[in-house]
Amino acid sequence: MSLAPVPSALPNDAPLSATVQTVVNAIYARIRSGDYGVDARLPSERQLASELHVARNTVREALDALEGHGLIRRRAGSGSFVNPPGTPEPANPHSEIAAASSPLDLQVVRGILEPDMVRLAVVNMPPRAIEALGETLSEMEAITTNADAFVRLEEAFYRKIAAGTGNPLIAGCYDLVIDACRQSFRAAQLRRHLTPARIEDYQKRYNSLFNAIAARDTEAAVEFIKLHLIEEQRLLLQDG
Repeated sequence: MSLAPVPSALPNDAPLSATVQTVVNAIYARIRSGDYGVDARLPSERQLASELHVARNTVREALDALEGHGLIRRRAGSGSFVNPPGTPEPANPHSEIAAASSPLDLQVVRGILEPDMVRLAVVNMPPRAIEALGETLSEMEAITTNADAFVRLEEAFYRKIAAGTGNPLIAGCYDLVIDACRQSFRAAQLRRHLTPARIEDYQKRYNSLFNAIAARDTEAAVEFIKLHLIEEQRLLLQDG
């Protein structure tokens, strides 16, 4: 029996690369064949990347597509799980809120949320989660010019910090922040500001943040995020 591929588009209608589509089809085939049964937990991103001989960010994009089409669901800190057949594509409850949020709204919320999010992550993040955060940082540090790939990894980096707080409400709130980033200031910054020089600068900053988290240095980590938010606000005003 031939397997119909998942439509080759992410939930935001951005086209999938050929490599990502190959991973989507491979995972979809395993779901259709029953290798991954209903409610089964999928292998980790690392394991899938190793099995399919691709980068972890490629696996992450494929899982994004499968989730967007209602085939899997994700739980912060737990993994990805297969949905029952015929599960409808989930409506995104964040989209309308994110679309209605101005860049200033976004920066205000980030200023409230991120310092305490980082503070909690420093205290609560288990060693394995810190190791996974370091792996994402390594992927970020390998990028020199691809702003789009850098932003995707940057989102993953922040999501891991949010999950590391141990508070699913914070992780859920930060998903909304990321949605708003995609629809407002971050999209503009991606086009105009995220030059190779700024990518390199951000890599150094995130390295400092990671080192502070790994060292359980709450003061240094919170100070970093506050300075980073000031820089983001400067860019926002420059855009205005």
